[in-house]
Amino acid sequence: MVATLSINKLQARDGLVIDSDVHMSGVNDFDFSPRLSLNGNTLSITSASDGSELATTELDEDFLLLVERDRSAELKVKFIVKGMHGRLDKIHPIIADGKAKKLAESRWKATLPINFE
Repeated sequence: MVATLSINKLQARDGLVIDSDVHMSGVNDFDFSPRLSLNGNTLSITSASDGSELATTELDEDFLLLVERDRSAELKVKFIVKGMHGRLDKIHPIIADGKAKKLAESRWKATLPINFE
């Protein structure tokens, strides 16, 4: 289950692009299925599994024109799991060896339809 979802920024490229961070409850938690809906100029991201509202944001006039034209938006998500993404304690002594110094971050990108209310 999603603990929190935060919208970092909105961009206008070919369509509306939403960059967000999702904090998951546990390492073995895979329950994330977002749905987008627009009510007036408020864009809401809800969970399909239980219908809870995860995040909302107000859209500007230019973003509204893109959404009405495309009827979809691209959602970019960076998953963060508590207890998994923290401080790296042991760094490999030979950096040129190709061993990574960063912890893995899972990222996800999807184009979702927008439900107009």
